[in-house]
Amino acid sequence: MPVTLLVGTTKGVFLIEGNKGRTAWSVRGPLCDGWPVNHVVGDPASGTIWAAGGGEWEGAGVWRSTDHGETWELSLLANGQRNAFIDENPEEAKLFGMEREAPAPFSGALEKLWSLGVSNGTVYAGAKPASLYASGDGGVTWEPVPALTEHPSRDSWMPGGAGLVLHTILPDPDRPEKLWVGISAAGIFATEDGGKSWERRNRLSNAETAEAHEAHPGHTHDPLAEAGSIGFCVHNMVRARGAGDLMYQQNHHGVFRSTDGGRSWDDRTEGLPSTFGFPIAVHPRDPQTIWVLPLNGDSIGRYPPGASAAVWRSRDGGESWERKQAGLPEKDCFFTVLRQAMATDAQEPAGVYFGTNSGSVFASTDEGESWAPVAQHLPTVLSVEVLERG
Repeated sequence: MPVTLLVGTTKGVFLIEGNKGRTAWSVRGPLCDGWPVNHVVGDPASGTIWAAGGGEWEGAGVWRSTDHGETWELSLLANGQRNAFIDENPEEAKLFGMEREAPAPFSGALEKLWSLGVSNGTVYAGAKPASLYASGDGGVTWEPVPALTEHPSRDSWMPGGAGLVLHTILPDPDRPEKLWVGISAAGIFATEDGGKSWERRNRLSNAETAEAHEAHPGHTHDPLAEAGSIGFCVHNMVRARGAGDLMYQQNHHGVFRSTDGGRSWDDRTEGLPSTFGFPIAVHPRDPQTIWVLPLNGDSIGRYPPGASAAVWRSRDGGESWERKQAGLPEKDCFFTVLRQAMATDAQEPAGVYFGTNSGSVFASTDEGESWAPVAQHLPTVLSVEVLERG
C-alpha cells in the first residue's frame, strides 16, 4: 500500500510520496499558495486532503483537495490584512493583480487555524485563540462549537508559548459523539454528546496525586498546574486504536498514560532523559508501543539532550524506555520537533516519521530501530501525518 506523508510547513504543504516498499520517496510542493500550514490530514476512503493554517496576512482557512493534491480550494474562515492593504494601496494592489476577498464568516474571532480532525463525516478545526469549528460538508462551510468556549473554566485559560491554541483533536471512530481536544494552556477536554457539553480531564491518578509535586520537583514550575493535576500545558496527545479509551500524552512535564479516556493519568516519564518534549506517537496495532522525542527543556534551547538526536520507544506502555538513534545525528544536533510533527503508518512493520524545524523529515520503516531522511531542506516542518490508500 503506497504511503504519502502529509507535511505542513511555514511555506505551504508538501506531499512526500513513497513506493509500496517504502524504499524510495519523492517530494511534491509547495502547495496551498505557500500559506503557513499548521496541520494536514487526509481521508483514506475518499483520498480528500485538508490543510489548515493562516496568519496575519492570509487570515485563517482550510484548504481541501479531492485529487491527491493536484488542485486545491480554500474555505476562508477569517480575513487577514489583505483587504485592508488593497484598500489603502489600490494602485500597488492593481499592479500585483490583487482583488478583495469576500468577508469571511468568523473575521475578528480567530487568528489562524492550528489543527484538524475527521470523525464520521465531520471535519473539525482547532483555532487560535482556542476554539473549535465543525464542517458537515467536507470542509466547505463551517460552524463554531460554542459549548467548548463557553466552558465554565474559560476565564482561567492561559496561553502557552504559541498562544492560546487548540492543537489536538482526537475522535473515536466507533462512537462519533466522543471527541477529545488538547488546548495549551488549558489542558484536555472531552465530550461524549457530540460537543453539547465538555469535561476537563487533567487529573493525576489517585496513586500519584498525593505525592506528585514532592516526588517530581520539575512539575512545580508550571503556574497553571493545580495540585493533583498533570498541568495544563498539554503538548500532544494520541489515542491507541482498538484499546478502549487508552491514551497517551506528552506535556510540559513529561509523558503520561490514561486507561479511562483522560479521567485520570499516570506519569510514565521515568527512564527518559528529560521531562520536556512535544510529539508522541502510538503503534497502529500494539497499544503498548509508543514513541517520543525528548528535548532538553523549555528555556534551554528545545533541542535533543546533549545535542544528540534520538527517538525513545516503549514496548510496555511507558513502563520502560529504550533509546533508538541509528541513522539520526549523533552530535551537534540542535533541531526541534514540534507537537504535530510525528506520525505512524499501518504497514508491517509499522513506519514512524517525524519532521524538524530545520526542514528534514526522517523515516523509520522498522518501528524505530533505524532512521533515514526522506526529505531535507524543506521550510520549517510544523506537522507530519500519514495518508494510506489501497
